[in-house]
Amino acid sequence: MTQQAIWKITKGQSPIVTAAIHDGHQVREEVSENLALTEAERLREEDPFTGLWTEIAETRIIGLHSRFEVDLNRPREKAVYIKPADAWGLQVWKEPPDAGPIGRSLAAYDTFYTEVQTVLADVTRDFKHFVVFDLHSYNHRRDGVGLPPADPAGNPEVNIGTGTGIDEKWCPLIRRFIEDLRNFDFLGRHLDVRENVKFRGGQFSRWVHESFPNSGCALAIEFKKFFMDEWTGEPDRANIYAIQQALKSTLPGVLTELDKLREIC
Repeated sequence: MTQQAIWKITKGQSPIVTAAIHDGHQVREEVSENLALTEAERLREEDPFTGLWTEIAETRIIGLHSRFEVDLNRPREKAVYIKPADAWGLQVWKEPPDAGPIGRSLAAYDTFYTEVQTVLADVTRDFKHFVVFDLHSYNHRRDGVGLPPADPAGNPEVNIGTGTGIDEKWCPLIRRFIEDLRNFDFLGRHLDVRENVKFRGGQFSRWVHESFPNSGCALAIEFKKFFMDEWTGEPDRANIYAIQQALKSTLPGVLTELDKLREIC
């Protein structure tokens, strides 16, 4: 299996890029043989269906392999989970992985970031500024099946992570994005959208800001798994589609703010 096979990139002509780097569930054979986790246990911590939401943009980045093989949203030195403390207390491996499999996973990690660097450099050349929708989901029923969910006060339906070194010039665009997402008619109601409550963003968004400090803004967008049963993996198709449409509704405002930014920067 080649390194390229752990992600898929579709290139288009737009300053908006969507990414779902935790969407993947596959693992290569040498990893699968040593995993102590069941497929259901892996799926619970992955971000299924986020890849569908990337379809709102022309340029899309989707992870095809599980974060339990290599986590593209963590710093390189933490990208392969070793201890249970690295993975929500889960015993990931039957035996501690040796240097060979770890090295091959990290080689894929490096190649991923090299290719994304090229893609975003091209977007910068074509549009001067760009926005990445860094799409994720998170669990809120960790206490178990049938037990109460986590307190909504600390678990918004949508958490917008902007704590990864975003320059203040992006503040008007971020405010516009959050306002438009809140105002969307979501199946007859409005989403609970808040900033930096549950998460502040991960390594992928941080890397975008470090690598493209003048041209890139990555919004770490985390949807609570109200759109599925996080224990069985059963999807709620109406909610999944509505989330996609909610994200799509923000595109005109984001493009308008990008146009304004080009005029002053």
